[in-house]
Amino acid sequence: MRLGVVGYIPGDPRVITKDHLDKVKSVGFSSANFHGPGDQLSDVTTTDCRRVKGLYADAGLELTQFGIGYKECLFDPDEAVRDRVVGIIDRGIEVGSELAADMTLIRTGSLNPSGSYNPTPRNYEPGRREQLVETLRRIAKKAQSEGMTIVIETHLLTIMGSPEINKQIIDAVGSDRMRVVMDFANHFQNLDQVYHSTDRINRIFDFMGPIAPVGHFKDIRISSGLVLHIDEEVPGKGVLDLATALRRWECIYPDGYMLIEHLAEDKIPLAAENTRRIAQEAGVEIHR
Repeated sequence: MRLGVVGYIPGDPRVITKDHLDKVKSVGFSSANFHGPGDQLSDVTTTDCRRVKGLYADAGLELTQFGIGYKECLFDPDEAVRDRVVGIIDRGIEVGSELAADMTLIRTGSLNPSGSYNPTPRNYEPGRREQLVETLRRIAKKAQSEGMTIVIETHLLTIMGSPEINKQIIDAVGSDRMRVVMDFANHFQNLDQVYHSTDRINRIFDFMGPIAPVGHFKDIRISSGLVLHIDEEVPGKGVLDLATALRRWECIYPDGYMLIEHLAEDKIPLAAENTRRIAQEAGVEIHR
């Protein structure tokens, strides 16, 4: 497997510099990834993208995952909202292609106006899943025309809230250009699954492994409180059987990337160090 990071790189491609990429290289990553604000991508030019491609080439780094940021929901009942977000994503696919990204990341969004990953019963009303599939098919056509692979960031709090639903949605879209992210930490739903994480990780990989060409590597901790708090943690500082996750990943994608994400910059080196240690103990080689 190979190791990358979502971090150190600013979201606006126009302000990326050699110094940003040098910082990624100093920690030993071979892939530097970022999320571009959707409302700014119309201003990013081909010349801007060529400059960034040159910086990556000079640094010997890959752009595995280019994320597109937006607040809209892909299954919003308002057609105008869906049209607007598809337009943003279409432009993001174009920018991702010009940046030579391997994949472009999107999210389903939520009908909860407070955030794309915030739940609401409205997400589970009749017809919502069918509307999502229809929108994803539109996006897949653009991805096909650009030769781009789309990966969806899924989570237990979203409409794509389980490994089983992930597979059902991707099967329904019916395009090899539409895939999901192997973010296994996002699909632990209760204490039993967390405390028996080997079984849960294996089930997640059974359903999502064949449709997830990029992974996010993180751990989980259970925080105290009178309700359930399943929080992200630095790899190796939580309770998950990460060795099993790396072995399963290596079996499917020996050259595939696991990306460290959602960490403050000062915690990224520890995450990388712990990931390499876990991989070595698991008998998994991390190569460039």
